[in-house]
Amino acid sequence: MPTQQKTGSPARVLARLARIVESSLAEADLSLPQYRLLAFLAQGDWAASALADKLDVSRPSVTSLVDGLVKRGLVERRPDTGDRRRIDHVLTDAGRAALEAADVRADAAVATVFADLDRDVADNAHAALCRLHEAMDARLRERLQ
Repeated sequence: MPTQQKTGSPARVLARLARIVESSLAEADLSLPQYRLLAFLAQGDWAASALADKLDVSRPSVTSLVDGLVKRGLVERRPDTGDRRRIDHVLTDAGRAALEAADVRADAAVATVFADLDRDVADNAHAALCRLHEAMDARLRERLQ
């Protein structure tokens, strides 16, 4: 008889949830990395090096991501007013609208998963995801110091 595989692994659960979100983002014509970049830019303007650090990817990867979003009018490159050598990446109004539309799609996709849970379990899962988000932000801040 085959051994039963562990299906409740947190990594596997998060990977499956990420895939659900990724599928919903594809409907909004965004990849998961593009969505993450737009979400970071919604917090403020960033230089490519800071974006690469925050997204934990190489600078050439950020450049490639930004290039595609600039072509679509979702992101602009602007010279920093205090340092002419620095170029900031800024979310455009169209980028903000695309991010909001993607958020709605992704939230709806996650809500369909949560809909099958008892209300208290869904509320606890949501609260746990929010705490996980805060913990990951704290870890990122530590790593970037």
